[in-house]
Amino acid sequence: MTDEKLIYEVLAVVGEIPEGKAATYGQIARLIGREKQSRLVGKILSLSDQYGEYPCHRVVNHAGRIVPGWTEQTDLLLKEGVPFRKDGYVDLRQCQWVP
Repeated sequence: MTDEKLIYEVLAVVGEIPEGKAATYGQIARLIGREKQSRLVGKILSLSDQYGEYPCHRVVNHAGRIVPGWTEQTDLLLKEGVPFRKDGYVDLRQCQWVP
């Protein structure tokens, strides 16, 4: 799949996202110098439980959509005070993380 160094680069960035903020897959890909590999970031996050505890629920797609089928993600974000728009997407204008 991917090398361990890349996995830990992604997870290190995700670990920096503060409570109440959200980041996008593309944003994380840019921060690790792999601008065009946002899908790889998503794949790594889907396996993150094998590497420890990381706040992967704070990562959404570029429009603010949560992971389909992961119903707990919305609850976790709401508990942290992350705002949602009326369409059910995270309001990135209000809460996008700026490192």
